Amino acid sequence: MLPWRRCREAARRLLQPARAEAGSAALEFLTVGVVMLVPLVYLVLTLGQIQAQSLGVEAAARFAARALAGGQGDPDAVLTSVTGQYGIEAFDASVSCTPVSTACPEPGGTVHVTVTAEVPLPFIPPVLGLERLSSVPVQATAVQKVSRYEDAR
Repeated sequence: MLPWRRCREAARRLLQPARAEAGSAALEFLTVGVVMLVPLVYLVLTLGQIQAQSLGVEAAARFAARALAGGQGDPDAVLTSVTGQYGIEAFDASVSCTPVSTACPEPGGTVHVTVTAEVPLPFIPPVLGLERLSSVPVQATAVQKVSRYEDAR
């Protein structure tokens, strides 16, 4: 065989894909893509829910503290309204005032409102208490100064 024919045969063998591996790159790409994409989508959904709930808890605490410090409404009604807008079904709220006195809020005092909620993770079934174990707590605290010229309630 002539030398240039040997070179041509070697080049043809190098350029031709191996018959055993033909078509497997697309399958590998799809498999790795799905394996990586599913957890990434779940992470985005989970972080979106946690962010939405934390924004709702923060807004509820802030608006309740303002309403209580300004005497503009019932803080429980404000909490229920704001948490309903953000889709928070169950929450726990605590209100305290400083200085501690019988009248809360006291003119010149400070109102502290803390709101806590549990964010359930998506796609976790309510079986064997898994929904309680797979929830993320979010908490927000708001502090509002009461005007010293405000009438005591």
